[in-house]
Amino acid sequence: MRREIRPNQIARDPASVVTVGTFDGVHVGHQAVVRYLIERAEAQDGPATVLSFDPHPRTVLTGEEVPLLTTPAERADLLEDLGLDRFVLMPFTEEFSQIEAPDYVRDVLVGQVGMQEIVIGYDHGFGKGRAGDADLLKKMAPEYDFAVDVISAQNVEGYGVAGSSAVRRVLAEEGDARQAEATLGRPYAVSGVVERGAGRGQEIGFPTANVHPGDARKLVPKVGVYAARVVLEGETERRPAMVNIGRRPTFDEDEVRLEAHLIGFEGDLYGRQVRVEFAQRLRGERRFDGPDALAEQLSRDEARCKEVLSKRAPISAAK
Repeated sequence: MRREIRPNQIARDPASVVTVGTFDGVHVGHQAVVRYLIERAEAQDGPATVLSFDPHPRTVLTGEEVPLLTTPAERADLLEDLGLDRFVLMPFTEEFSQIEAPDYVRDVLVGQVGMQEIVIGYDHGFGKGRAGDADLLKKMAPEYDFAVDVISAQNVEGYGVAGSSAVRRVLAEEGDARQAEATLGRPYAVSGVVERGAGRGQEIGFPTANVHPGDARKLVPKVGVYAARVVLEGETERRPAMVNIGRRPTFDEDEVRLEAHLIGFEGDLYGRQVRVEFAQRLRGERRFDGPDALAEQLSRDEARCKEVLSKRAPISAAK
């Protein structure tokens, strides 16, 4: 897959069949769009192209920091796994947000990215104030010689229309990894490097890997204890794990940490890249009377993790 992730790497390709959106999460709705995009690209003998943005447009438009379900690199990897030919990452700046919709079509889509056809969602808006829509594209299509395809909303059985905002909400507010997995079509995952911690887990018989997310914008689920699977860099095996996200109130700490106890694993993980895939939230964070009481609860948590993971295989092996 061609990755054009910097402005000077964007090389206009007029044969492209393009779809546009942040595609944060690459959820099942996004996947349906991309599969259809690939079909159209094959029919038109051109590269299937996703135009994505960084940072998230809402961060620029509202000043609100939007936690990312996927970093740009993760997004590109997931789209490549789907069979995409070309990934274009456009910087979303204040200046970019002020481009009028017709100018955006002419200068960005046609002039900079290049396209012979565009595939958009039914509610897609673009340009200053999101004034552009499918009707504008259809109006401009004859002049610039491109076709327009509009596809409908994609539903997740039992949860309604698939959307990145909904996934962010259930992860951040509820820690509902199961609903997130249903919408994403794969377990929600956080990747990072294992850093040295205080070693308290080792002292009470539950050594943990302190995972530092590689991008500070990455969404970390609600504090609590989770059943999860961990993939070590360079491996494909999904190792069962018990993950704690929180401040460790038993030890009067305040910084939120992501700690993974790999069940049955022995070895040194410091400095290694790992991916934590969340399966199910088991409980909230609690303060215990001391290390012994905490160890007793962790034993119960570990047993529950084993039970949950034995019954629930991940939806897919996507990254």
